[in-house]
Amino acid sequence: MKFKDVFEETYLALAVNKARSGLTVLGIVIGIASVIAMISVGAGAQGSIEASIQSIGSNLLLVYPSFARGVGEQVRGGFGSATTLTVDDANAIASQVQNIAAVAPQVTTNAQVIYQGQNTNAQVIGTTPNYTQVRNVQIAEGNFVSDTDVQSYNMVAVLGPTVVSNIFATGTDPLGATIRIKNYNFRVIGVAASQGGTGFGSADNAIYIPLSVAQHFFTGNSSVSTVNVEVASAQDMTQAQSDITNLLLQRHNIADPTHADFQVLNQASIIQTASAVTGTFTTLLGSIAGISLLVGGIGIMNMMLTTVTERTREIGLRKAIGAKRKDISTQFLMEAVMLTGIGGILGVALGYLISLLITSLSGTATAVSFESVVLAFGVSAVIGIVFGYYPSRRAAGLNPIEALRYE
Repeated sequence: MKFKDVFEETYLALAVNKARSGLTVLGIVIGIASVIAMISVGAGAQGSIEASIQSIGSNLLLVYPSFARGVGEQVRGGFGSATTLTVDDANAIASQVQNIAAVAPQVTTNAQVIYQGQNTNAQVIGTTPNYTQVRNVQIAEGNFVSDTDVQSYNMVAVLGPTVVSNIFATGTDPLGATIRIKNYNFRVIGVAASQGGTGFGSADNAIYIPLSVAQHFFTGNSSVSTVNVEVASAQDMTQAQSDITNLLLQRHNIADPTHADFQVLNQASIIQTASAVTGTFTTLLGSIAGISLLVGGIGIMNMMLTTVTERTREIGLRKAIGAKRKDISTQFLMEAVMLTGIGGILGVALGYLISLLITSLSGTATAVSFESVVLAFGVSAVIGIVFGYYPSRRAAGLNPIEALRYE
């Protein structure tokens, strides 16, 4: 049987019962669209997280304090909850570790910010001028904290764009304004450019003040919550991380590294961990959506078995005039594959539209990749073959005499 004849017969067979064929295709469409949409949400989340981590700086090492542990104990606290790092540690890293581009210690706290009756909660970061280089902070207006501000305990502040929009009226120039942070007056000397991100922990919802001021008025001690280290090149990251660890162990008189009262995190490791988590999340979403594809495949098998029963006499007649088992099998298998093929094409289009709709309505980043489209369409083709095989073999195996007698 020629392919053209098979195609025409397949089209006519499916067109006889358009409603049933349409509902069967709909199951595949929903399955394919769900897979593509869910994978796009996961991929978009992964890309957004990676971009956010990379936006905080290049070749970045983060040194956090943690509580030292005794023998047989695990490290407790960490990420700024302990007070084991100091400015002297940061200075030692800058002067004694090779291939370091810049070092910026910081103290982080949360506080209410007030300006002329308007108030908001923001992250207050006490730091030094190097922070702009290490953490990739751009200044949209005015200036950042200077060495003079740190040395002289100047009560100055640089505001993130979210803070500006929360406490200043539209069109108001914040430069030179006096704001109140935890009952202390600060003069605004600059506004940072947006780094993206939302929520309370966003860099856009931050206020930068001199490190010395933060330590004196907010924390009451000389410790720092983080030491940000920019390494000269990506190739030097591992060695710099090891050198910093060894230096701090020596400075803190710790012989056993497992009892260290600090942690050194590599930006690349953070990205890798985040990618692994979001990758698992994407796989989970795709697997859940894939269940609907399985249901659609079962729907195709059900339809094809029903079709075989309805067309028993037709099958007997075809065999009686010389049709081979292979011809009958190919005919019904082609019908199943055509159903999934049409469903695959429509499903890919619908999945792409759903992804765009999710981004448009919720602002959630989505990313439809070529690989996800190929995967979804390939799975639909496999489903057509797998779930169409049994009905096609059953049709091909009918006895022509019994088929002609079938009522």
